[in-house]
Amino acid sequence: MKYKGIIFDFNGTLFFDSEKHLEAWREFSRRLRGTAFTDDEMRKYMFGRTNEDIISYAIQKRPTKEQVEKYGQEKEALYRDMCRKDPENFKLAPGAVAFLNWLKENNIPRTIATMSEKDNVDFYIEGFNLAQWFDIDKIVYSDGTMRGKPAPDIYEIAAQKLNLKPAECIVVEDALSGIEAAKNAGIGKIIAIASMDGKDLYKDIPCVSQIITTFDEFDKTLFEQTVTC
Repeated sequence: MKYKGIIFDFNGTLFFDSEKHLEAWREFSRRLRGTAFTDDEMRKYMFGRTNEDIISYAIQKRPTKEQVEKYGQEKEALYRDMCRKDPENFKLAPGAVAFLNWLKENNIPRTIATMSEKDNVDFYIEGFNLAQWFDIDKIVYSDGTMRGKPAPDIYEIAAQKLNLKPAECIVVEDALSGIEAAKNAGIGKIIAIASMDGKDLYKDIPCVSQIITTFDEFDKTLFEQTVTC
């Protein structure tokens, strides 16, 4: 089948910011439980999850709505401040601008599906001028109504926003939970981008059909030829 559209995760995918999220969550882990999250904990329980999921893991119980809002807002404000203080690295992933321009020129349906919350999404829209490539109304983000990754919700909704079936879409992801979410949603092709970890992290995942490190490596013919999954 031909792939008709593409859905991007954002953090660690279109924007290589995983280290900043790690640093911010480590600080909040110290505040919440006295010790910082390990790298292994971050990969398994942080990336692609909602703030509520992460806070639940940290305190080992379901947090109140007030706790989620308070801790989440504090952590995300800290993260955004880190971004502002590092303007040299506040840029889209290598090759992303040229690839997004190509998608736009070829009228290929595209959107973003991120578990970031609205304040961060608004921050990205303004900071990266995302409206030049994306219909802002079609961006899917954590609004408190959907389950976090690895549940399929976010990719099912994103495909609907593009008026496509999940099987007609390509997803680009960096998080293991996000890859599982795309698989659970029935996405046609899943491409992993090794933005922080090496390619070895993804090489034994059956549903990952390609691993890239920059968007210059993306095979554009996937949108132009018939491919069998």
